[in-house]
Amino acid sequence: MSLFKARDWWSTVLGEKEEFDQGCLCLADVDNSGSGQDKIIVGSFMGYLRIFNPHPVKTGDGAQAEDLLLEVHLRDPILQVEVGKFVSGTEMLHLAVLHSRKLCVYSVSGTLGNVEHGNQYQLKLMYEHNLQRTACNMTYGSFGGVKGRDLICIQSMDGMLMVFEQESYAFGRFLPGSLLPGPLAYSSRTDSFITVSSCRQVESYKYQVLAFATDADKRQETEQQKLGSGKRLVVDWALNIGEQALDICIVSFNQSASSVFVLGERNFFCLKDNGQIRFMKKLDCSPSCFLPYCSVSEGTINTLIGNHKNMLHVYQDVTLKWATQLPHIPVAVRVGCFQDLKGVIVTLSDDGRLQCSYLGTDPSLFQAPKVESRELNYDELDVELKELQRIIKVVKSQGIWPMPEKEDDLKVYAMVSSNFDPVSQATDVEIGTDVVPSITVQVTLQNRIVLPKVKLSIYVQPPLVLTCDQFTFEFLAPEMISTVSFSVYLKRSYTPSDLEGNAVVSYSKPTGTPRVVQCKFRLPLKLICLPGQPSKTANHKLTIDTNQSPVSLPSLFPGFANQSDDDQINVMGFRFLGGSRVTLLASKTS
Repeated sequence: MSLFKARDWWSTVLGEKEEFDQGCLCLADVDNSGSGQDKIIVGSFMGYLRIFNPHPVKTGDGAQAEDLLLEVHLRDPILQVEVGKFVSGTEMLHLAVLHSRKLCVYSVSGTLGNVEHGNQYQLKLMYEHNLQRTACNMTYGSFGGVKGRDLICIQSMDGMLMVFEQESYAFGRFLPGSLLPGPLAYSSRTDSFITVSSCRQVESYKYQVLAFATDADKRQETEQQKLGSGKRLVVDWALNIGEQALDICIVSFNQSASSVFVLGERNFFCLKDNGQIRFMKKLDCSPSCFLPYCSVSEGTINTLIGNHKNMLHVYQDVTLKWATQLPHIPVAVRVGCFQDLKGVIVTLSDDGRLQCSYLGTDPSLFQAPKVESRELNYDELDVELKELQRIIKVVKSQGIWPMPEKEDDLKVYAMVSSNFDPVSQATDVEIGTDVVPSITVQVTLQNRIVLPKVKLSIYVQPPLVLTCDQFTFEFLAPEMISTVSFSVYLKRSYTPSDLEGNAVVSYSKPTGTPRVVQCKFRLPLKLICLPGQPSKTANHKLTIDTNQSPVSLPSLFPGFANQSDDDQINVMGFRFLGGSRVTLLASKTS
């Protein structure tokens, strides 16, 4: 447990009930402002793409409206976002968004605003690639040593690497023996792709070997997992780490050689370019994400590792240098520069808690003020107390305080007719050949005071419908009575969840205070159901055991029993309008 907490510099919560993962966070100057300030790009599994530029007025402020530069709903789930030189003919940065079946590259541009609304930002689609296979993750880089542009490699769920040379598709290759996709990274120093296979070993594949191997599109389905008959796709080097990997990161800083960092389920590894272990560290807690970054000490690398105990550890090689507590479990961590403040740690949780924080402590600048001691004058206190009591009595006598209402300003009554309408009001019904009845409901309103505008709304459960569900009244004098009638009938051939209706009256008192009064009414079962013949066969049977003798069925359903039937009848049949049949059986002996 750490004594220090990550200092909150800026934070926000993204959306509602959205989900995020390690590929959903990216930091870059995506709008090519040239200021050197990073923007936070976040994509969610719900398809929302958001770009933030934090500008807290003071440390710990939440997100303001102007901090959100852009929010777009792309409909498809966003698996990963990356920023690079993805458009031919220019070295400007563009945004690549990976969906499960599509890769889209966008340009983000800003326009200076001339009014108080601020700057305007637009997202423009440059090109997109529709994928034939479901994508898992992607990486990018200068494959093959190209200059001034970045190529994209996407790994599919069935272990195929698809390489895109910006606007065109280059080739696709199946990784040998692939079962489940793992994390993927590109090493520019060795021009190779590094992944962790389902055999729990780190594998490196040269880009040139991939380019000249047998084309995956020309191979038969039965040969996808074989090496092929043309040029064989062989691994450059492999290292068994004995556990599944969460992420891979390849770093190369001025003061150290290129290193391959692999975050496992219990350890994290640092490998050389040729696959030899430089060092490894066994972790005390289950990790959730990591990020290697440059160290001030020559020949060492610092690594941020987040775990499932809401902690963020800082390692210098294998030595723990700092531990800080976060308010959430991070699934992605990045380091960026905002407002000329370098080294801001950006973390994202799986439920959308985005936070920019820094390490260390804040000095306490508060000093308790000196309290002037003075003697109490009890005579003055008695005079002040008597004056306050006098004011309270005056306020009570004038009735300024709100008093409880003794009587309602408006009363509502609802009455359901005992018989069906002589002429059914049902229109546009979708219930086969059955004759659909309707029943009249009468609602009466009585006011106590003048109420100029009163609105009555009637609600019933579908597929029950009303001939009219909205009414308006004007009570220009006290003690007026108004009555409205409407009919209810079944429109479609499925059962409503409830036969209870609700009459809601909304009005405003003369003081302007809004009020709502409601009255419930219950519709008869015969409105949606007819007597039917009992049946001994059924698709579904439900038995209810009680420790009491069953109630007489005719007393429960008086409208469905014939006058000649005995009160001790123990079986009744029902048939829903345009729907199923139900048989109710009460046991005579138990």
